[in-house]
Amino acid sequence: MAVDPELAGRTFAPTPPYLVSREKILEFTAAIGAAPLDDGRTAPLTFPIVVAFRAMMRFLAEPEVGIELRNVVHGAQRIDQLREVRAGDQLIATLTIESVRSAAGADVISTSTALHAVSGEPVCTAYATLVHRSDSS
Repeated sequence: MAVDPELAGRTFAPTPPYLVSREKILEFTAAIGAAPLDDGRTAPLTFPIVVAFRAMMRFLAEPEVGIELRNVVHGAQRIDQLREVRAGDQLIATLTIESVRSAAGADVISTSTALHAVSGEPVCTAYATLVHRSDSS
């Protein structure tokens, strides 16, 4: 089943706050093979994907969306950072479907995920493009 193009423009409920700890920063840093910044108090530039991915998984789990994770290929990713992520931050992610289009028998879904501190301060926006092929394609 194709993804409904009417999803474009829909914004999903924000994620619960995610507490960024020094330990989580150090785990992420080790996983990507980088040296810790500021003794693990400042996260690498790609760390926001940890929180953005939580919003993505909530979106993909929505039954009315009709996406099966096993049929998804990651097409592109970009993070526009407004400020560093630091240990002690509590971040909330809100995902919006920017566009849905068909190409070569697949659905191409572009998303943006705004990350904010619980105070409301904007931190970054993560953009992702997913390519979904339904079982009938």
